[in-house]
Amino acid sequence: QVQLVESGGGLVQAGGSLRLSCAASGRTGTAMGWFRQAPGKEREFVAAINWSGGTTYYVDSVKGRFTISRDNAKNTVYLQMNSLKPEDTAVYYCAWRGWPTGSIYERTSYAYWGQGTQVTVSS
Repeated sequence: QVQLVESGGGLVQAGGSLRLSCAASGRTGTAMGWFRQAPGKEREFVAAINWSGGTTYYVDSVKGRFTISRDNAKNTVYLQMNSLKPEDTAVYYCAWRGWPTGSIYERTSYAYWGQGTQVTVSS
């Protein structure tokens, strides 16, 4: 089994920054991802990183503003969010990907999920 514990959400003004953390325990997978879900919307891909090699993936709307990184020794993944916008407001979830089947951008390719952390960006 895998457990994911997220932290770091909160309220910030537009243009501000937050850093989310996701600590994983249990089996080591092949990648970790961040998704977000705004009220009334579907959960969408934000970013992902491979545990081995560190290849990163981003949705176009956060490129240049968000950075995903990992600390293999701590089994922790981070999402540094800069230049935040009100449209970034959502519950952010980290997710664990095991065997690399399907697209890393699709939520169905992730087997375990964290509890979510709220990010609110005020205008």
